Amino acid sequence: MKKLFLTFLIYGLFYPFCSLLGQEAILPPQIPWDGKSKQFIRAADDKMLTPVERSDFKKTMPYEQSIEWLEGLAEASDYLTMHSIGKSSQNREIWMLVASSNAAVSSEDIDASKPTVLFHAGIHSGEIDGKDAGMMYLRDVVQKNPALLEKINMLFIPVINPDGHEMISGHNRVNQRGPDEMGWRTNARNLNLNRDFAKIETPDLRALLGVFNTWPVDLYIDFHVTDGVDYQYDITFGYNVRNTYSPNMVGWMEAELTPTVYKHLEKFDHIPGPLLLALDGRNPDAGVFDWTASQRFSNGYGDARHLPSILVENHSLKNYRQRVLGTYVFLQGVMNKMAKDGLALRAAVERDKALRPEKLPMNWQWDFQNRKPEVIKILGVDYEMYDSPISGTKEVRWLGKEKNLEWPLHYQEAVYVVSRPNAYWIPLERSDIIEKLRVHGIDIEEREGPLEVELTMYRMPDAKLATSSFEGRVRLDPGKLHEETRQVKFATGAVRVPTDQPLGTLAMLLLEPYGEDSFLQWGYFHEILQRTEYIEGYVVEPLAKKMLERDPDLKKRFEEALKDEAFAKSADARLRWFYEQSPYYDPYHKLYPIGREE
Repeated sequence: MKKLFLTFLIYGLFYPFCSLLGQEAILPPQIPWDGKSKQFIRAADDKMLTPVERSDFKKTMPYEQSIEWLEGLAEASDYLTMHSIGKSSQNREIWMLVASSNAAVSSEDIDASKPTVLFHAGIHSGEIDGKDAGMMYLRDVVQKNPALLEKINMLFIPVINPDGHEMISGHNRVNQRGPDEMGWRTNARNLNLNRDFAKIETPDLRALLGVFNTWPVDLYIDFHVTDGVDYQYDITFGYNVRNTYSPNMVGWMEAELTPTVYKHLEKFDHIPGPLLLALDGRNPDAGVFDWTASQRFSNGYGDARHLPSILVENHSLKNYRQRVLGTYVFLQGVMNKMAKDGLALRAAVERDKALRPEKLPMNWQWDFQNRKPEVIKILGVDYEMYDSPISGTKEVRWLGKEKNLEWPLHYQEAVYVVSRPNAYWIPLERSDIIEKLRVHGIDIEEREGPLEVELTMYRMPDAKLATSSFEGRVRLDPGKLHEETRQVKFATGAVRVPTDQPLGTLAMLLLEPYGEDSFLQWGYFHEILQRTEYIEGYVVEPLAKKMLERDPDLKKRFEEALKDEAFAKSADARLRWFYEQSPYYDPYHKLYPIGREE
């Protein structure tokens, strides 16, 4: 009892029960699986057995040992080279393998006439299936099927979040079946890299965007492991379909890539499905929703910059062997299709890059009142609802038995639609924003000054800060925006960001205040909310009298304001109201400093 009590003190109440009972005792039962993809596991005496195969799919190796194994594979191959694309917050090298017929040593050296596929694992490093599957797959390509590299190039980042990978524990991701120990979701600063694609505060994501900007990437794949509701699908994947900024590339993926990959997975006894996100994980009957990812996520970011991007979500309740082999087969299907028809996808992307829509929808939410859900068929798992004495409410119990279900599918609609300006102007003092745009690869024009430009500016009288932090930042709700036409003076070094460019849509989503992943909403302009000059009551009072005498309309507006009892009783509010109407008030208070050139 004393030992158990000490364990409680160290680990809390939850984890020791997992250890004592075993993870299987608290997870729902599995659906048995014995698929044909097991044929891709090498024999136990094979010299190039991957670490995960050697452990019988029980363990994933630490980062350094994984990289050492890949270095050995590259040294023994005429088709593989390894590149450091940057360093993590804890100074770990972030490695990328390049598989090509000419063993390309740089982005300039690779044969860009062939399709290039980039895939990475471990952006959430506890969800590490893609690393182990990628090691198996690259080994088999260079050793058994190098002819494939005559038609395609492959870029593989085994772990994009190495610091999170090394926060390894047998108590991470209790809702996931294997491996025995795994890494952590966030990086060393507790930042979620798959919420960082817009604000790019982490060195890991900056390194990844460097790959996007310098290597000829035609398709990008981000491997994850999902949780939430249970279903028969062991591998789901998707991208923005219904609400997309890249209709041509999405059309090709929907018509050509996805059906081909589905068939290939089914051939080896895996069950592919669409990317399913539960509306309420505690109530499966609430259904699922058609998610439109914003730019903070990999698939939403790819959509905005016209980079075909697939988010893969293996299901956490399937065992690790099944998940890794499913990922392996997925890679096979994708690479085979891209080797055959990838240039057609490239052509579709070029058509999307040429689009300049006059109106841009943004910020996607459910419209429960005006839009009824569609009912779709799901390859589901049977479940029951029960009264929980622990939570005091209804909870779901998954029963591990196949059951086809019909669930409502909810759609998301745009909250705002913004017109496309000719350009945005950013003052020199916001060099931090200018630098971020450069990291994104957005074209900017530096201007010599001084010069004066007529711009549409936004003022935010109702802006509100969030009450808690999110991803290390305090987000800002701009409220209703007021437009003003102003003559704005710029010093030398100000930049003009034209929207007539391939990344013009991405620039709009980052610079428009209404954008949920705009720099403004991520909290990079809080200084415009503060007042830096004040006025005393003994000055405002005689000023207000003169203002009322000279302006009958102002008098009417003041009388209207007095109908608010709280305002009428507050001397400070009344005096401040007159100060704000006067020419002495700060003209830049709550004025967004980035202007639109219409």
